[in-house]
Amino acid sequence: MTEEIKLFSKQKTIYPRRVWGKYRKLKWLAMIVLLAIYYLSPWLRWDRGEGAPNQAILIDIVHTRAYFFGIEIWPQEVYYITGILILAAIGLFFVTSLFGRIWCGYACPQTVWTDLFVWVERIVQGDRNTRMKLDKSPWNFHKIYKKTLTHIIWVIIGLCTGGAWVFYFNDAPTLLDQIIHFDVPLSVGGWILGLTFSTYMMAGFAREQVCTYMCPYARFQSAMFDKDTLIISYDKKRGETRGHHKAGDSWEGRGHCIDCSSCVIVCPMGIDIREGLQMECIACGLCVDACNNVMDKIGLPRGLIRYDTENSTNDSKQYLKSLIRPRTFFYIAIITLVSSLMLYGLLNRQPLELTVQHDRNPVYVTLSNGQIRNGYNLIILNKTHDNQLYSLKLKNLDNASLHIQGGQEISADNLYVLADSVGHFRIFVTADKQPEKRQKIEFEITMQTTNVKDTKDSIFVSNEK
Repeated sequence: MTEEIKLFSKQKTIYPRRVWGKYRKLKWLAMIVLLAIYYLSPWLRWDRGEGAPNQAILIDIVHTRAYFFGIEIWPQEVYYITGILILAAIGLFFVTSLFGRIWCGYACPQTVWTDLFVWVERIVQGDRNTRMKLDKSPWNFHKIYKKTLTHIIWVIIGLCTGGAWVFYFNDAPTLLDQIIHFDVPLSVGGWILGLTFSTYMMAGFAREQVCTYMCPYARFQSAMFDKDTLIISYDKKRGETRGHHKAGDSWEGRGHCIDCSSCVIVCPMGIDIREGLQMECIACGLCVDACNNVMDKIGLPRGLIRYDTENSTNDSKQYLKSLIRPRTFFYIAIITLVSSLMLYGLLNRQPLELTVQHDRNPVYVTLSNGQIRNGYNLIILNKTHDNQLYSLKLKNLDNASLHIQGGQEISADNLYVLADSVGHFRIFVTADKQPEKRQKIEFEITMQTTNVKDTKDSIFVSNEK
């Protein structure tokens, strides 16, 4: 008979064992700080004056604004978002080139929420061996109670996660009141439920599979690694040949690895770091803590498994020297350049912006007295939180007159725009026929309260033939 060959096998459940040590403490600290920032940031207040939202961090979809403390971004300033994305990407490349996948191990949302879910699972169901026995045991009241309680807490965490996310897009106190009174808008409720489900699935079930199969970072990380990149390393020279050890046995002719598999049992990705650097490794350092604890027990030096580079050989001074290399300066240069441009733009950001659009059809109109009239759409962005009056001037066109459509109360010296709004005005410019077919002109707008100005070039068309 021909033996059946299975090309696919069921994903094995990983039961990471609890471990304590320096890197586990760092992971707890990172999780607490990052979760606190995520859940509490929407409740921070920032006084922007009357009529403006006082939420420190807010993406106002309805009014097309983004607020970050004292920074306000309009749709026309999307280049700031582009700059942030560039800084995030280059920053990730920079950190990876120096410290490997430290982002994955300590700060990635998937890692943070998975750690939280595993902690809940451990508190309710017990540590590794207890959970394994519980999963293998038949369904009874004890098992149903433990599993149900775990999933209820997971769903509550997912609801808090989804709720916190939508707070960034709505006034947090107002939305919380709506949630309490079950008066949530359908779109907001949909986002909360969707994010609850995704958090529950990703952190509760998918876990390491997200890092291995869904995240592209694991696939292209090798392109950013070199021999000076910090990675989790197993010292084969010291560890091999591995084998079990009994108290009093001599270490001569054998390695320090006692093949206890502690590094494998605590790994949230379920890999054996002794087989070398692998795509699945997220550099969380838990295997380092586990191995160091074993070394302490058997009276051997720590560092059999450690953060290290291929070149440094556990020499901290040599590693510090390796930080200074061409790719490091390249990343720093890009980050500095983009940051400087964004800072310059923010520091020189004007409270108003003028846009002028010349009519396309008709391009010009010849009046009965022989003069030429051109039409324009004038758009004034009032980026302040107060109502403003503006004055309009036309330059570089002799004997020209301005007429603003909309009634006698609207004139070139009396253009009124509401706070934090966009003013649209219909402008007609009349002048004698110009010697040039397309005369370059300039519109100048002045904010009357501060004398801040903005100009925009345009053209006055006299003849298209």
